[in-house]
Amino acid sequence: MRILLLILSFSLLASNAYSQQEKQADSTVNHSVPLIKANKADLLNNIDVIFNTQMGLNNNFEDGNYTGSGFQINQFRFEVKGRVYKDKVFFRFRDRYTRDPETQSVDNISHSTDLAFIGYKISERSSFAIGKMTANWGGYEFDMNPIDIYQYNDIVDNSDNFLTGVQFNWKLSNNHVFSAQVLNSRTKTFTELYENVPDVEEAKFPAAYIGNWNGSFFDGKFKTIYSFSIFQEATKNGKPVNMYYTALGNQFRTKKWLFQYDFKWSVEDLDRTGVVSSLIPETVLDHAAENVYYIEHWLRTVYSVNEQWKITIIGMSSTSHWKDIPESSNKVRTAWGVIPTVEFYPIKNFNLKFYATYVARFYSYSDYSKTVLGQENNNTGRIMIGVISPLLVL
Repeated sequence: MRILLLILSFSLLASNAYSQQEKQADSTVNHSVPLIKANKADLLNNIDVIFNTQMGLNNNFEDGNYTGSGFQINQFRFEVKGRVYKDKVFFRFRDRYTRDPETQSVDNISHSTDLAFIGYKISERSSFAIGKMTANWGGYEFDMNPIDIYQYNDIVDNSDNFLTGVQFNWKLSNNHVFSAQVLNSRTKTFTELYENVPDVEEAKFPAAYIGNWNGSFFDGKFKTIYSFSIFQEATKNGKPVNMYYTALGNQFRTKKWLFQYDFKWSVEDLDRTGVVSSLIPETVLDHAAENVYYIEHWLRTVYSVNEQWKITIIGMSSTSHWKDIPESSNKVRTAWGVIPTVEFYPIKNFNLKFYATYVARFYSYSDYSKTVLGQENNNTGRIMIGVISPLLVL
């Protein structure tokens, strides 16, 4: 049903010819009149239709034991984007068909919809947009096309990464671009996300305020994507209950090498990321944990052997902390990840690649987590072989 609606919507956008045609006395087609008139065909030049795909064979392991294999569509995101009305108005729509399409209670749109916004170009240096959009967290891990990611680190993997609101962009120069967003802080209600937290009153307007800076230095050899966010969720005894999120993304590029490093720090009065809360049995706590924070490191190194072969290795770590426990470090869990990958581009100047990768995750728990929360150290693995492409079909 959703595919049918998308096709219908795109057909209406591309041309109104069907509704404008005069009724024919018979079924004869007038071949002298083009189905899509010249001005409508020009509009299509400014519109892209993309099938963002990642698919292949996944082989899974747990604690060193093989648990099974299967061919899967890991990612399929249908995307339509473009510019209309003298390049002043732009839009973007992207829907993920590998996610539950349940309508969310806060923004009234399917959870599978990543992007659904319309924007206006105010000048050569400024623009604004409204709708459901990417929250500009910052960092290169989140900046990548999701189909190029084999496994996210904990914060991004457990976040509401696409939120509804408004965004303003300002281009200071070719090397420095700033953006500011005011978004809903979540897609679900307070109770759905946090359960019933004692003495906490949810905000009447749960909002996220995000500032982002993209910088470029030394002729583009070194770039940055930095951001800072404040999420207003609730109040407790008259004091604000917020989340503060900092992401610092750094990139250095040479002819053969690409280095990307992200540092992320999320301080949460209520456990928005949810990792700590997921480790606590209901007999210990029956709602979201309070006073938690997460610290992450993410490093990606890419070596281009030639135009067709690339070798990549990603290393990442994430520590989860809960200030309410009696341990001096407050640490609950440390997660590591290592992802070595080989990618092959069979067609030059075309973004289609075959990949072979191994996603290894290791989880280490503190003494408190083991004795009180019942957790045990463990590890998982996944060997993936397949194909990735943002197929531009129009």
